[in-house]
Amino acid sequence: MSWSKPMPAEPVVAVVGATGAVGTEMMLVREQRGFPIERLVALSSARSAGKTLFFNGAPIRVEELTAESFEGVDLALFSAGGSVSEAMAGHATAAGAVVIDNSSAFRMDPEVPLVVPEVNPEDIAQHNGIIANPNCSTIQMLVALNPLRNAAGIERIDIATYQSVSGAGRTHMEELGS
Repeated sequence: MSWSKPMPAEPVVAVVGATGAVGTEMMLVREQRGFPIERLVALSSARSAGKTLFFNGAPIRVEELTAESFEGVDLALFSAGGSVSEAMAGHATAAGAVVIDNSSAFRMDPEVPLVVPEVNPEDIAQHNGIIANPNCSTIQMLVALNPLRNAAGIERIDIATYQSVSGAGRTHMEELGS
């Protein structure tokens, strides 16, 4: 079964983990590329609630993430870790939002499409409210290898990655810099 609710031309977008390194970048990219949105909702933990972020030059108050945070939200971008995604994605979809999850929570779930838009965009149509994406190094590799696979085929790839401290979040990035 696939999702039947159409996405509005100017959706209400929530960023879960808005004060983290990836959440901040998600908002920045949306702003830089001029993606049409009706309203942006910044969601984070209780300790970040009340902070002020800026989007398109306007201040946005960070709200505490709760089960009720998704009322009226069309698209929820999750980047607050697997445990948060597991706890909150169902609330988002129950409220009618489509979740795009950046954690590892749903990557191996056979009911959730694992999508790299430059490689398998057609799989987005098969979602039931949640769409997962692979980790950052896998996405970059697949974007580069997909044309080779299409042209000549690939039978096997053996990979080793050495992950950046940014994957552990803003606090660890600041600690490394000090």
